[in-house]
Amino acid sequence: MNSELSSQQVQDIGEQGLLERLQHFCSPEIIGDDAAVLETASEQSLVVTTDVLVDGVHFSNVTTSPEDAGWRAAAANLSDLAAMGASPLGITVGLGLPGEVRVSWVERLYQGMTECLQKYNTSIVGGDIVRSPVTTLAITAFGQVHPSQIIRRSAAVVGDAIVVTGVHGASHAGLQLLLHPELRQNLKDAERTALIRAHQRPQPRLDVLPILWKILDSPSKIQNPKSKIPVAGMDSSDGLADAIIQICRASGVGALIEHRQIPLPKVFDHWLPQEQALEYALYGGEDFELVLCLPQELASAFVQHLGEGAAIVGSITSGSTVLLHDEQKKFPDRVLNFSQGFQHFGQ
Repeated sequence: MNSELSSQQVQDIGEQGLLERLQHFCSPEIIGDDAAVLETASEQSLVVTTDVLVDGVHFSNVTTSPEDAGWRAAAANLSDLAAMGASPLGITVGLGLPGEVRVSWVERLYQGMTECLQKYNTSIVGGDIVRSPVTTLAITAFGQVHPSQIIRRSAAVVGDAIVVTGVHGASHAGLQLLLHPELRQNLKDAERTALIRAHQRPQPRLDVLPILWKILDSPSKIQNPKSKIPVAGMDSSDGLADAIIQICRASGVGALIEHRQIPLPKVFDHWLPQEQALEYALYGGEDFELVLCLPQELASAFVQHLGEGAAIVGSITSGSTVLLHDEQKKFPDRVLNFSQGFQHFGQ
């Protein structure tokens, strides 16, 4: 890209000029009308989710390149679909921009989105662009799921195991390294790179759904092999503690979480104090793993199939308290709540 093109601002080419530039990032056979038409398979439910990201709140040029901001935006929405048990069909993008934003920045943002989407055979199928005092990205993602495979927060029952599909705390650690480079002193280059990549290029866990359905459809299902076993869950984009609390609130249950069972990045063992590592995992957010509740026997088989990083971290209990417990009694019991995590309008 020559210097003249890279220095062009959005206000130099206008809305139509920018739309023309961005069309090649979209699915050519779908865009061009007032709305997208997405074909779904028979006996499938349409799943729709929307996520809004704001410059200075969800991304910044200090911590993310335009490509990484685009990837993270797409990944966040695909993760929401995965949390519902759905496979993606496409996304629409609403973009609010100050006029002085460079066109090259916008193109790089869309490049990051398409790089993430292509991994999951998904594309941008439409959207809108408006002038705004702050760069804002609003994505609506569409997916499909068989009604019997919908994952809901409200489906947890007493006795269920609580499963996480991967380690927690890595994304927040990567963010802290970007904001505070001096923290890298006790890290190897590969360790630092891995943590930063966890923040900049999160992976939505759509890959675990086929494994989950295989386990649930296996002939060895406990009790009645033909019975439908509901799965409760959501993703951990706002932190592991938030996900478990949200599931318990929606299901009218409580939870007992075992401190030592929460999977953390191995690098935390020699880099962070135990208390800080736990806070990163519980409240750091943006790890985009799935938190699922299902019967103990099936949960064990599921974790075994997923392999390293996946773990059973606790169980669903009666009542409404979400309690963090340490069997070794090195840490006192602790009730988890929303006030300790990030809230958009918190004090």
